[in-house]
Amino acid sequence: MTSKKIEMKWAFLFILAQMLWMLLERLVGLHDVYIEKHATYTLFFGLVAILIYVFAILDKRKTYYGNRLSYKQGFVSGLFLTFFVTLLTPITQWIISSIITPDYFTNIIEYSVSKGYFKTIAEAESEFNLSNYMIQSTIGALVMGVFTSAIVAIFTKRK
Repeated sequence: MTSKKIEMKWAFLFILAQMLWMLLERLVGLHDVYIEKHATYTLFFGLVAILIYVFAILDKRKTYYGNRLSYKQGFVSGLFLTFFVTLLTPITQWIISSIITPDYFTNIIEYSVSKGYFKTIAEAESEFNLSNYMIQSTIGALVMGVFTSAIVAIFTKRK
């Protein structure tokens, strides 16, 4: 497990960055006043996520592989990072939804019904709730983490 300390460290940094991003979104109004722009601007966190994966795999290359790293080693390191992030995602989503931005679901439900995306509040509530977000964010963390690991490993390998 010692060799996985780097991935665990970067997973915690990833989660911290994600929570800070959500706090920033809330503070600038993307969870209420400018909620219509939320879906667009939240995608920019993808750049932060990619950078964290790059730095994590570079850290692994430098610390454990003497600045040499095969594609497989980089990819496996990214997979472990993904595993730890995915494992922490439900609690992260709970913290975001319950502490950082507790009014988000109410706001997005009202907005989506007012714009006609859903006919009733009940329909919107069945889509926008903590349980759904925990499931979606966990699956998203796994899928995007595997994909990001595969791509980042290409650019961080060094013989």
